[in-house]
Amino acid sequence: MHFIKYQALGNDYLVIDKALMGKQFTVKQVQRICHRNLGIGSDGILIFAPSNRKDTFQVKIINPDGSEAEKSGNGLRIFSRYLYDRKLVTDKPFTVLTLGGEVTCQVLNNGKAVKVNMGKAVFDASKIPVNGYTGDVLRQCVNIEGRQIEFSAVSMGNPHCVILKKEVSEKEARALGPLIENHSIFPNRTNVQFVE
Repeated sequence: MHFIKYQALGNDYLVIDKALMGKQFTVKQVQRICHRNLGIGSDGILIFAPSNRKDTFQVKIINPDGSEAEKSGNGLRIFSRYLYDRKLVTDKPFTVLTLGGEVTCQVLNNGKAVKVNMGKAVFDASKIPVNGYTGDVLRQCVNIEGRQIEFSAVSMGNPHCVILKKEVSEKEARALGPLIENHSIFPNRTNVQFVE
């Protein structure tokens, strides 16, 4: 298997050229590849495919559980640097096609920085989506194991749940994060951020 591994702000992804891949990975293969102890270890896999459009590239973002993600800011930064390292892009803006829509990217300062325009933030429940809510989902409450948790939801092409707290603990984030990520109000699951 031919891959390159990059990290951006601690998020690490494997980048694989679809042309060198052969067959598509099964869910079990992705889980094994991304496993920190039994595989290569990563936060996911970015599968590169060229596009028919000039200055446009395609990326399929695979989560470590084998599901496909709509977008990832750090994943797109990694993918942009990968394209730059392969000399497929220069310091001019280019487009990346994702499941969550088109993104404009640009590599700056000889590869030391990457700018990604993730698009407009969307707060509308029907577009994120968030079940059981209407309009903008800002400072709403959800019951998590008997606790009322105040949250806001936003989409940047992929769903996010933001929880503002006076004090954030790692223990609480690790306990609540998976419960919120997989809660039934988020039919496509969600990324969870605890903000202090």
